[in-house]
Amino acid sequence: MTEMDGKSEDIQQDNIKALGQLFPEVICDGKIDFQKLRQVLGDAVDNDGERYNFTWHGKAQALRLSQTPSLGTLRPCKEESKDWDTTQNLYIEGDNLEVLRLLQKSYHGKVKMIYIDPPYNTGNDFVYHDDFRDNLANYKRLTGQADAEGNTYKTNSDTSGRYHTDWLNMIYPRLRLARNLLRNDGVIFISIDDNEQGNLKKICDEIFGEENFLINAIWINGRTSASYFTKSHEYVIGYTKNINQFPLFKYKGEDVTISDRTIKKPGIKNPPSNIDFPSGIDFKGPNRVFPKKFGEKEPVEIVNGIMECYNGKLKNPITVRAGWTMKDMICKWLKGEQVYDQKGQLVTGFFFKENGVLQYEKEKGTLHPNSVITDITTKSGSNRVSNLLDVDAFSFPKPMELIQYLSPMVENDDIVLDFFSGSASTADAVMNLNAADHGKRRFILVQLPELCPDSSNAAKVGYKNICEVGKERIRRAGQAVKDNCKAGGDTLDVGFRVFKLDTSNLKKWQPDDAQPLQETLLGAVDNLVPGRSEEDLLYEIILKLGFDLSWPVESYDVAGTQVFVTAAGALFICLADQITPVVAEGMVRLHQELQPEIWKVVCRDTGFPTDADKVNVREILKAEGLDEDAFVTL
Repeated sequence: MTEMDGKSEDIQQDNIKALGQLFPEVICDGKIDFQKLRQVLGDAVDNDGERYNFTWHGKAQALRLSQTPSLGTLRPCKEESKDWDTTQNLYIEGDNLEVLRLLQKSYHGKVKMIYIDPPYNTGNDFVYHDDFRDNLANYKRLTGQADAEGNTYKTNSDTSGRYHTDWLNMIYPRLRLARNLLRNDGVIFISIDDNEQGNLKKICDEIFGEENFLINAIWINGRTSASYFTKSHEYVIGYTKNINQFPLFKYKGEDVTISDRTIKKPGIKNPPSNIDFPSGIDFKGPNRVFPKKFGEKEPVEIVNGIMECYNGKLKNPITVRAGWTMKDMICKWLKGEQVYDQKGQLVTGFFFKENGVLQYEKEKGTLHPNSVITDITTKSGSNRVSNLLDVDAFSFPKPMELIQYLSPMVENDDIVLDFFSGSASTADAVMNLNAADHGKRRFILVQLPELCPDSSNAAKVGYKNICEVGKERIRRAGQAVKDNCKAGGDTLDVGFRVFKLDTSNLKKWQPDDAQPLQETLLGAVDNLVPGRSEEDLLYEIILKLGFDLSWPVESYDVAGTQVFVTAAGALFICLADQITPVVAEGMVRLHQELQPEIWKVVCRDTGFPTDADKVNVREILKAEGLDEDAFVTL
């Protein structure tokens, strides 16, 4: 039996465990013996203090921020959601550093693509200032737009001496946490401008590895006046989680084949040679008889037979001499073997073109997007938002077409994460991708609920913060997608579950050192925080045990006691006050009915009438096959 401690995934301990699996001899009492580790690694240890290294003031603290578990939670908000019971999409309001910590267990290694458009370091107001001591308390202050002294946003002025440092300390821990969420074949794309492009590249080289660098794309997005040059571009930096497991982009479209010639001007690499062709080879052209020799730059000679094409076929067997570019493949195909080109694409056939030249046809298996992105402007992003919301609510929102351009590898039910979601362009892009091919891609958006300035267009029409704008954009975009979908629109998932960052729902998971001991003991009798619901606690348990927040939760009456079940029976949660052996026997019957592959049971520690009941419940569940550490109490 284990007891939940209310913490999110402890990344530091995970790293120690991983190191212990590789080198068990260097772990002693849960600590790393670095002297022994150096001995094990031998010559691989670098003790030279002058080695290449990218560092800045506060980097060590930023690293600790990424490894510190969170005691917060995500509270469900059904009234602001859409299609709560059926949707697989998530919209999370909160500081993204804290939210990324909380997502570590449930979504570790599950995200196919991350796209983020972090705040550019322009020297203007900068809201992401983390607090190592208590980031949740810091988040509470930020959402009120003032700190403890009443100061509003801090300006990241380039005269402060910390112009780059502040931005680096903001992005570094978030990217470290983001990497954990990526699948091994996953990818992250980051929009950035000139101010931090160089620093971002160095940070990503460190976090993701130089070998996993994918692209530094140039996005031609419009014209902006500048002192010396007119700026007309930004950048999109891309890294894979593991380049060896990241496949080439698959082509998707109506025209799924491509064709090209099989000969070139004869040379050292492709000297003239003969190939025998039987009658019946396809010919795409009008009936005709070809001369013995034709083609000036790329000569073709009919060595034996007459090349006569009639009714779309070669009439007689012939021997053709030319400078072939793929002779081995042609000969294999003539023998009836399956042929693939150098890229692994299936060659579907060979045919003679109307000019008599042999062509090949193959599946268009891979797509190779250009590293210079054109024909997508910031104006299209602004127009999309203003058309949906009837107001210019955002300055320079990212166009959904840009995100779609970066998404050729995202398919089926893959997850796309955006933790600087802003106007929710990523959600719009995902829904439109699904509409195009009836896919079931999912999105997870995270956004700090920054207040809309009173002078903004968004505030003037009633939007209080950025999250309200983003959620309304998703609602309207989803309806537009369904309206424009020619077929199958009713099956598209255009909903989203809203969760909001907050402190834990249990007093025992957020102890107050200033509270008198007597009050602490009395509060432990019912340790649910005032104002919190049973459903709030339910989703905190689901999150911190590592289950998907989008899975449906069913409620069962088990011997007169409510038991919640999610993940197709993998998790049972009972928060009742009278958990007796009779209830345990009912859980056993329900487990036998659902037959999940794994099983975990969570009960409220104060819900057992006596210690004997607690022991008996545990033994009954254990007899059904529940592992000792899978019986969890709060």
